[in-house]
Amino acid sequence: MKILIVNNTKIPVHLYGGTERVIWWLGKSLVRMGHEVTYLVKPGSECPFAKVLFINDKKPLSEQIPDDCDVVHMHYDTGEELHRPFITTLHGNLSEPHTFHPNTVFISQNHAHRHGGSVYVHNGLDFEDYGKPDLENKRHYFHFLGNAAWRVKNVRGAIDLAGKAGERLHVIGGTRVNFRMGLRITLTPHVRFHGMLGGDGKNAIINGSKGLIFPVLWHEPFGLAIVESLYFGCPVFGTPYGSLPELLGKKETPNRKANWSGTVDAFYADFGCLSVKKSELVEAIKNAGAFDRRKCHEHAVECFSADRMAQDYLKLYEKVLNGEPLHPEAPVFEAPPTEKFLPMRE
Repeated sequence: MKILIVNNTKIPVHLYGGTERVIWWLGKSLVRMGHEVTYLVKPGSECPFAKVLFINDKKPLSEQIPDDCDVVHMHYDTGEELHRPFITTLHGNLSEPHTFHPNTVFISQNHAHRHGGSVYVHNGLDFEDYGKPDLENKRHYFHFLGNAAWRVKNVRGAIDLAGKAGERLHVIGGTRVNFRMGLRITLTPHVRFHGMLGGDGKNAIINGSKGLIFPVLWHEPFGLAIVESLYFGCPVFGTPYGSLPELLGKKETPNRKANWSGTVDAFYADFGCLSVKKSELVEAIKNAGAFDRRKCHEHAVECFSADRMAQDYLKLYEKVLNGEPLHPEAPVFEAPPTEKFLPMRE
């Protein structure tokens, strides 16, 4: 199959850029499976395993699609009719009412449901980029992973939870002094900031962590940080918003150490704990050793690989090639949430 992957950014990225990494891994897996992949992306892009065409923002997209292309996979919505088989993946959350094309794909079940759809494909990672984790090493801190300048990511909440649990926190994706959202200075001594970090440096920090603290205040569409952390054996301690319950999988009776009270109402899984109550998350963080690192790692590999993602997308490519819409009717996003930040309480 000849597949054109289209995005209005440059590839590859090395630090921050979830969508860019996902389309890179998707293309790589499709090529590994014997398909021919071409990227239509911003000038300056390069790729060793696929052909790259540069997108021209001044021309209609339909005029830039190669004639021999079987299916087009869009990763942003132009609203343009392409007159050939295509799908469009939505990677973020919308804030205004919108009617989607029937061939729209979302990146988690929750993401689809909130936007009026039902078709989704979980993102997948190429774990070759991460190396083999050490699941037996001694670990002495927790980590936060995400763009800390986005208040919905709630790095302040992560710092607060780590402090209340008496634990050190490494922040990947933020700085101690932040000017982007107004002057913010974090003086807390138990926190170490690493800025935007990628590759081996990021992997080493995650592989030395006892767990990911991820108390987001919005509905996370997917959350690559969750899968990256699980891969290195890190349980996840966060809020039950967006995709998080879906990615962790609820377990009614979690394994706990004897000193874990068991009186909380949090959402437990073999791979972490989710709650809107800070006290419940603090208790779970204090008992991070009750979670099995190997189970966390195996869950990531089995459920969230790039090859699994590619196989899921191939099924959708086949469907549109057969002339079938992915949704029987156009998904409609009607009522954006009114709250700016989702709640946490003590």
